[in-house]
Amino acid sequence: MPMSDRIAKRNVAVLVAAQAILGAQLPMIFTVAGLAGQSLAPNACWATLPISMAVIGSMLTATPISAFMQRHGRAAGFALGAAGGAIGGALGAWALYIASFPLFCLGALFTGIYMSAQGFFRFAAADTASAEFRPKAISWVMAGGLLSAVFGPELVKLTDDMHVVSFLYTYALVVVLNVVGVGLFALLRIPRPPVPVQGAPLGRSRGELIRTPAIAVAMICATVSYALMNLVMTSSPLAVVGCGYHNDDAANIVQAHVLAMYLPSFFTGHLIARFGVERIIALGLMILAGSGAVAMSGVQLENFYAALILLGLGWNFGFIGATTMLAGAQRPEERGRLQGLNDLIVFGGVTLASFSSGGLMNCSGGSVEAGWQLVNMAMLPFLIAAGAALIWLWMRPQEFRSR
Repeated sequence: MPMSDRIAKRNVAVLVAAQAILGAQLPMIFTVAGLAGQSLAPNACWATLPISMAVIGSMLTATPISAFMQRHGRAAGFALGAAGGAIGGALGAWALYIASFPLFCLGALFTGIYMSAQGFFRFAAADTASAEFRPKAISWVMAGGLLSAVFGPELVKLTDDMHVVSFLYTYALVVVLNVVGVGLFALLRIPRPPVPVQGAPLGRSRGELIRTPAIAVAMICATVSYALMNLVMTSSPLAVVGCGYHNDDAANIVQAHVLAMYLPSFFTGHLIARFGVERIIALGLMILAGSGAVAMSGVQLENFYAALILLGLGWNFGFIGATTMLAGAQRPEERGRLQGLNDLIVFGGVTLASFSSGGLMNCSGGSVEAGWQLVNMAMLPFLIAAGAALIWLWMRPQEFRSR
C-alpha cells in the first residue's frame, strides 16, 4: 500500500467521524425546517424557504470556503463551517422561541456555511489518496453519513416535543453537535497546498475548466442528481404529514432516505472501479427516474418509503460518480478553483430546486396529492438532459474528454 494511502485512510476515518457527529444536523434540519417554516411563514407557499436559505448559504460560501481552504488548509475551513452551523442552530432556536420567520431564515442561511464545508469532505478524502484508492476514499467518507442518517432523525423524535415550542430543542442540539464535533478536524493530516511561486503552473482558467468535456458533464450530472434529490426530499415531510400521517412517520421516511443515500457508499467505489464511472452515473439517473414513478403511483406510506429510498440510492450513484469523474479530471494546482466552481454550480441548482419545491407542493396543485405529483413530474426533463450529456461524453474518444 502506498504511504499516501495510509495517511489517506487516517483522514478518511476522521472525516467519517465528522460525518457521523456534525453531519447529523443536516437530516435533523431537513426533517423539521419545512414543518417549522410552515408554522412560522405568513404564507404556506414559503414553507420550504428556510431550506432554500440553507442551500443559498451553501452556494454563496462554496467558492470563499474553497479559497480559504486553499490558503489555510482543510481543517481550518471545516472548523469555520462548524462555527456557521452552531450560529445557525442558535438563531433557529431563538427564532422559534420568538416566532420570527425572518430570523429563522437567517439562521438557515448560516446553516448553509456548514453545509458548504461538509460538501468538501469528499474532496478532502481524495487529497492524499492514490488514483486507485481515490473512489473508495470518497465513497467511504460518504458512507459516514449512515450514522448521521440514524442519529439525526432519532434526535428529532427525541427533541421535537420536549418544549412547548416545537423543535426548539432540536435546534439547540444542533449547536451542541457543532461544538462537540469541531475538535475532530485537528486530527486531519492533509498538507496545505503549496504557495504558488513565480513561474509555477497555474492550471486552466475557470472558463477553460468548464469547457472541458469530462468536467462539464460531471458538473451537470452532479447538479441534476443533487438538485432533484433536494427537490423531492424537501417536500416529502410536508407531503407525508399533509396526507394524514404523523411527524414521526415523516422522520422515519427521511431516515430511510438518508440511509439509502449513504449505505451504498460501502461498495459504490468498488462498482466505479469495476464498471466505470459513466455506467454508475447512468444507473443513478435511472434509479432517480424510478423514484419519481413510484412516488406518482400513490400516497400510501409504503409508496413514500419506496420512493425516498430509491431517491437516496439514485443520488448516491449519480453524485459520487460525478464527484469521482471531477476529481479525476483536475490537476493539483486547479483543486481549489475547480472545487469551488463545482459546488457553486451544484448548489446553485439545489437552490433553484429548493425554491421550487415549496411552491410546487403547496401552491401549484389543488391538493397535497396533486402538489406531490407535480414535484415528482418536475424531475423528468432534467434527468433527460443529464442522460443526454452523459451519452454525448460516452461517445467521445478518451483523449477528447479531458481537453
